[in-house]
Amino acid sequence: MSLQWGNSLKLAKQISAKHFRKYSDVKITTHYTIFPRENDARWTDKDMNRDVDETDILIIGGGPAGMSAAIRAKQLAEADGKELKVTVVEKASQVGGHILSGAVLQPTALNELIPNWKEKNAPLNTPVTEDKFAFLTSSGRVPVPVLPGTPMYNHGNYIVRLGHVVQWLGEQAEEMGVDIYPGIAASEILYHQDGSVKGIATSDVGIAKDGSPKDTFERGMELHAKCTIFAEGCHGHLTKQIINKFDLRKNSEHQTYGIGLKELWEINPSKHKPGRVEHTIGWPLDKNTYGGSFLYHLNEESPLVAVGFVVGLDYTNPYLSPFKEFQRFKLHPSVRHYFEDGNRISYGARALVEGGFQSIPKLTFPGGCLIGCAAGFINLPKVKGTHNAMKSGMLAAESIYETIFGEKQKTEGFQPFSYEDKFKNSWIYKELKAVRNIRPSFHNPLGLYGGIAYSGFSIVIGGREPWTFKHGDPDYKRLKPAKDSKPIDYPKPDGKISFDLLTSVALTGTNHEADQPPHLTLKDDAVPVKHNLAVYDGPEGRFCPAGVYEFVPLETGGQRLQINAANCIHCKTCDIKDPSQNINWVVPEGGGGPAYNGM
Repeated sequence: MSLQWGNSLKLAKQISAKHFRKYSDVKITTHYTIFPRENDARWTDKDMNRDVDETDILIIGGGPAGMSAAIRAKQLAEADGKELKVTVVEKASQVGGHILSGAVLQPTALNELIPNWKEKNAPLNTPVTEDKFAFLTSSGRVPVPVLPGTPMYNHGNYIVRLGHVVQWLGEQAEEMGVDIYPGIAASEILYHQDGSVKGIATSDVGIAKDGSPKDTFERGMELHAKCTIFAEGCHGHLTKQIINKFDLRKNSEHQTYGIGLKELWEINPSKHKPGRVEHTIGWPLDKNTYGGSFLYHLNEESPLVAVGFVVGLDYTNPYLSPFKEFQRFKLHPSVRHYFEDGNRISYGARALVEGGFQSIPKLTFPGGCLIGCAAGFINLPKVKGTHNAMKSGMLAAESIYETIFGEKQKTEGFQPFSYEDKFKNSWIYKELKAVRNIRPSFHNPLGLYGGIAYSGFSIVIGGREPWTFKHGDPDYKRLKPAKDSKPIDYPKPDGKISFDLLTSVALTGTNHEADQPPHLTLKDDAVPVKHNLAVYDGPEGRFCPAGVYEFVPLETGGQRLQINAANCIHCKTCDIKDPSQNINWVVPEGGGGPAYNGM
């Protein structure tokens, strides 16, 4: 698994035409989205018809946004005594199984959606009692006060295991009659003849790794709806297609992203402070790399803390490894004492949206709408977005309900036009607009220091500055060539506090059907070696937090890319950060991926 990164650039340049031809004969990508079945004789006699089911509202993704939309839609129908069929499809094998977040939950939306959530035993067991914030140097810690009214003030909020909260939301939805189908991956968008969204098709099963049908092949089914809600989360496979097809970013900026890595630890009870929230910025990142840490003390049966690290995916050094930065952070003298006699029980990672107000696309289109992180409602200075995701789902449900039982639509697929207005009149809009300049302010010659100074100014004036900053280049364009970058010397993992990648991935519970086409597809199999390795020294092997991408040596010299698709934890970082934009993440068979327990 380990690579001699310092030599890989030289090897890539030395590869001969003969060696490259041999490499190019090895087919990495076999997925039908790159090699259509219509041109493949092995599929000639297969029945490609799909069964069809119909619903009123179809929700793609069973996270906090999707479940909130489902619950709100059923609440409205129940209050009016009307029949409304609501269906949720979720690619994880269990509801909440792919959810990963810090997480501190602001209960604003939950209070509106289910006011009696305490009586219904919602898993919000840890009210925040203490906020700590600090700037780290390589060996020191400079405390920064967290004042009431500032974004990071968390009193009134709850430390949660968000996957468990989503499971609970799913239970509330099912009790109301929502049809929830876990283990079902939405793989294709279906359209009416007038171009409006008709629904989705679920993924086929029983396809061999070489792209041929197995004896167990079964066609997916079609789900048709009056309106389809896309709640896939950050950089969803179908959402990015919808955004492109309907040009939803015509009047907004591109999205920017980060990667969040997280572990759960059982620690010594004497060090455990339930309700304490800790955040840091600074070391181990340099001043030009955005990011920071979180450490949350949960009130569980065992003394549990959630520790994590976020790195902005606009970083420039191709040698940076977010995973190794996280492992290095835990060695800092101000936090390592928590872990010295502790036990790591879980690991995971997920990309997150960071663009904020400037990057919110048009939210509706003929036949559907976007909610939650699919639209990009995270409040980054607050380090939270679940409350906004839930509220957006509620607003979308209200608009769709009005649309379905209102005036006749111009297109076959229903477009919930009023959702845009509801959003602009909501507290989500006000909240995100107030902090719109904080994240892009870190793109300045002083980096972190300039960003901190501007953030303080913006908070003092309440985000009322009359200007709005732009984000600059997309994340994938920001890597510098390897020849202009300095390799980073990371400490070797000690196996007690810091760990290697494969040991960590083993804690995610990740499982995929091994004999299926890799769902990490390449538009051109040759690009990773010819471009990414030659120019950037193979950053895929470092930005992936699961060891999916590996450059391995050829017997004849040079290297080739190996994709270990079974390792994929569905974080989407590769699709975002690939400097050649050659990687297209598509859904594997339903039920595959990580099996997080309350991450």
